[in-house]
Amino acid sequence: MFNTATSVETAYTKMAHWYKDVENTGFRAFNTIANTITVNYRSILNYFINRSTNASAESFNAKIKAFRSQFRGVRNIEFFLYRLTKIFA
Repeated sequence: MFNTATSVETAYTKMAHWYKDVENTGFRAFNTIANTITVNYRSILNYFINRSTNASAESFNAKIKAFRSQFRGVRNIEFFLYRLTKIFA
């Protein structure tokens, strides 16, 4: 779907067909995934507007978490934010 759909409408149609196929298979393991997609389908379809993701934000959050865990927590928040801006800005 992500490689072949060229518009939001096409992606929505393909997603609906996928959901119908999952329902028809009867695999209960796919129900959780199908429900997650049903709840979040609008944000998933936003990808097809300009084909951008939030991967860079997720990567930056992972760097912050790794930096924080390296020092086993944060006691002085102002100094922590200062260090983040000096290292990652």
